[in-house]
Amino acid sequence: MSNAVTVQADEEEILEQYKKLLAQQQKEFEAQRQIIANQGKELEQLKQQMNALLSQKAENKQPTPTENATREPTPPPPQATVVSQAPKAEPVKPVSPPGQLPSKPVGQAPAEATEKPRPPEIPRLSDEVGGVLTRKGNFVVEPSFQYGYTDNSRVFLDAYTFIPAIAIGLIDIRQIKRHTLMGSLAGRYGLTDRLELELKAPYVYRSDTQRSRPVSVSAATDETFEADGMDIGDIEFNARYQLTDGAGGWPILVGNMAATVPTGTSPFDIEYVAAQGVPGATYPSELPTGVGFFSFQPSVTALYPTDPAVFFGNLGYIWNAETSEDFGKYDPGNAIGLSFGMGFGLNERSSFSLGYSHRHVFNSAVNGETIEGSELDIGQFMVGYSFKYSPRTTFNLSLGIGTTDDAQNAYLNLRVPFTFDTKSPFNFDFFGPPS
Repeated sequence: MSNAVTVQADEEEILEQYKKLLAQQQKEFEAQRQIIANQGKELEQLKQQMNALLSQKAENKQPTPTENATREPTPPPPQATVVSQAPKAEPVKPVSPPGQLPSKPVGQAPAEATEKPRPPEIPRLSDEVGGVLTRKGNFVVEPSFQYGYTDNSRVFLDAYTFIPAIAIGLIDIRQIKRHTLMGSLAGRYGLTDRLELELKAPYVYRSDTQRSRPVSVSAATDETFEADGMDIGDIEFNARYQLTDGAGGWPILVGNMAATVPTGTSPFDIEYVAAQGVPGATYPSELPTGVGFFSFQPSVTALYPTDPAVFFGNLGYIWNAETSEDFGKYDPGNAIGLSFGMGFGLNERSSFSLGYSHRHVFNSAVNGETIEGSELDIGQFMVGYSFKYSPRTTFNLSLGIGTTDDAQNAYLNLRVPFTFDTKSPFNFDFFGPPS
């Protein structure tokens, strides 16, 4: 009997628990239904606001003077809010009245404009080809060192012939070995991301060794003459402007303008002395460090990037100004130059390039009379290598090998540009950490 009473008590307790649970669920259901009703009212208010805005916009399209005089301002509808009765329900954000700006930014900010394409970075082979334009506000200091070597044999003939192969006069065979060392300091500044200006000041040391023997007179030994020259060279000004951005499959074009000022020792100011033991032969007492005249060189560089190579080409014209000397007006002759090649990226920090440069110098003239045989053809095969040690420091090494008789046999040029950001000019950490 006691067991039956216990079972009945347990059932009544369970039933009571179910009743409490059902009552709690009904309360929650009522709360959710109230939220839905409130949201429906909010939706209706938003529709009314939208209709009011549309009506106001339609009325403002073609207002008449009478309407403008009698129209009363439409009061903004009240700001609707929703009171949540459930802890999990998210309140609806208040809507700003018509004509009132929101207090906080709305939506997403527009994406920043993508950076304009810049010329690809390739090892600098010359002042016209290689490297990249300096960014706006950046200043680049570039010390460089160049060594050149020339070994040339020439035959001087001061005679006349009366039958073929027989000459009367002086025949002088001369061998010239020339060493040239030039240290330069250049500064580049980026006015914009497309325009940079450069000033370059070189200091030149030259040493010549000439060995001569006349074959038409009695000379037992060769005559050797040595001369050197050391002074500032010709100062150069350069401007480079990016003309196109390479869109639509077209190459990137960069316009260049170079100007040379004759600040070095002019070859027209050099004194010549007579050689001992070689009749009629003269030698310079010192060597010039400049050309002795102004020159201007406009050119256009084309860069066509492909992955991972960059093809480049440069076409330019050199105008050499006429100069007045003791012997008359001397026109050194203008020149036209062409270079082309390819740069190849090994990785993010290293790259190399191969190229060829050829320059044709037209005949010179004195007092308007052309000097026959004075034209020159200067051809060079060029190899360049670049290593980016850090974001601010790069090592550029280039090698040139002469392919014509008028060109240097070989030259070696090392450039180390350091980049300064004018926004943070006191950051001098050029050699570390590596990039």
